[in-house]
Amino acid sequence: MGTTQSLLALTADEQSMLDGDRGPAVAMAMRLVTGVARANGAVRLLPIESVHVDGCLYHGRAGLDFAERLVELGGRVAVRTTLNVGSLDLLHPGLVRAGDGLASAGRRLMDAYVALGCESTWSCAPYQLSHRPATGTHVAWAESNAIAFVNSVLGARTDRYGDFLDIAAALTGRVPDAGLHQDHARRAELVLDCSDLPHPLLAEDTAWAALGALLGEVAGTRVAALVGLPGDLGDDGTTEDRLKALGATAASAGGVALFHVVGVTPEAPDLQSVADPGCPVHVVSTADLRTARDRLSTATGDRLDAVSLGTPHFSVTEFAELARVIGSGSAFSDEVDVYVSTSRAVLAEATRLGHLAPIEAAGARIVTDTCTYVTPVLAPGTKTVMTNSGKWAWYAPANLGVDTVLGTLAECVASARAGKVVRDDRLWS
Repeated sequence: MGTTQSLLALTADEQSMLDGDRGPAVAMAMRLVTGVARANGAVRLLPIESVHVDGCLYHGRAGLDFAERLVELGGRVAVRTTLNVGSLDLLHPGLVRAGDGLASAGRRLMDAYVALGCESTWSCAPYQLSHRPATGTHVAWAESNAIAFVNSVLGARTDRYGDFLDIAAALTGRVPDAGLHQDHARRAELVLDCSDLPHPLLAEDTAWAALGALLGEVAGTRVAALVGLPGDLGDDGTTEDRLKALGATAASAGGVALFHVVGVTPEAPDLQSVADPGCPVHVVSTADLRTARDRLSTATGDRLDAVSLGTPHFSVTEFAELARVIGSGSAFSDEVDVYVSTSRAVLAEATRLGHLAPIEAAGARIVTDTCTYVTPVLAPGTKTVMTNSGKWAWYAPANLGVDTVLGTLAECVASARAGKVVRDDRLWS
């Protein structure tokens, strides 16, 4: 243990934080950061530009006590810090069916993080409007989909950070120089060749969730490179929303924190830039993709109680597409509850652009600040829920005790109108 501890060298400024010269909250946070650094064998700490905190979702008394203790000690974040979803929808009181205990503790926890100087973003997808670190910068992000997105799509560098360590990094502005902050850890250990997948199938949003489930299964926690996916970022190619769906499902199904899409993501102009010769290759077939999709659908029959969209949180472009798909058609069935989860920033922009009116007129309810699979939003008695989100479909059966149906955005709309599950499987054959 002594040998491992001796590897970590602190700057004078970092030692000053550890010694308490910046106050007891910073000293407490620095003990956490240096303890993790020593456990990881890091030889130094890295300054970071920003943090995304996941610890603001109430899981129990320990998290609340920790955050409120930091507030009591006078803690303030040293770098820009955004907040993940909380336990309540503060814009729509009563939407979350929280008992007095959860409502009180959840609100206190959210308030504590704001008191520490964090931004009230309350979103698992701060990268959509609020917080987009530049390629190559070092950050400390928590929340699995956000980690995968900021590493892969934006090309900033974060390791996997979680509760307590995320806010400790925010107070100190430091993280261990370890894991995915380092060049060698960001190289691909396997390749997924998607060249055989038909482009009409890849034009469906569900295909990207299914590809994420397959990536998670094949890669586990390893870095993978994907080849053969269509084009540069754009409406007809590998869009940010598709990469969001891919990364979110891969992070849920396998713990993926970084993937490279060759010719698309910033670190992968070509395969040689991210993978060594002889890297094992997994050729992806349509049958593979269908099998992955089917694992995300646990329901049988056509019963439908609810539709949940927006995990990760809906983007402005997803709101525009949902409004287009709804069009001037009929309203949703009275038998189906439809929820769309999003961030405050995206909601404001979607409203300004006029996307929200047709969506609400059809009968959808907007959820902000939280998500329907982590808090009690769905009506009692809900048994079967349709979603276009691989992440939601992965977690909801265990979290909520419901069965899931994974479908495209258009299929979700058609099903909500019909009052039963409607899917077209022709592209998946």
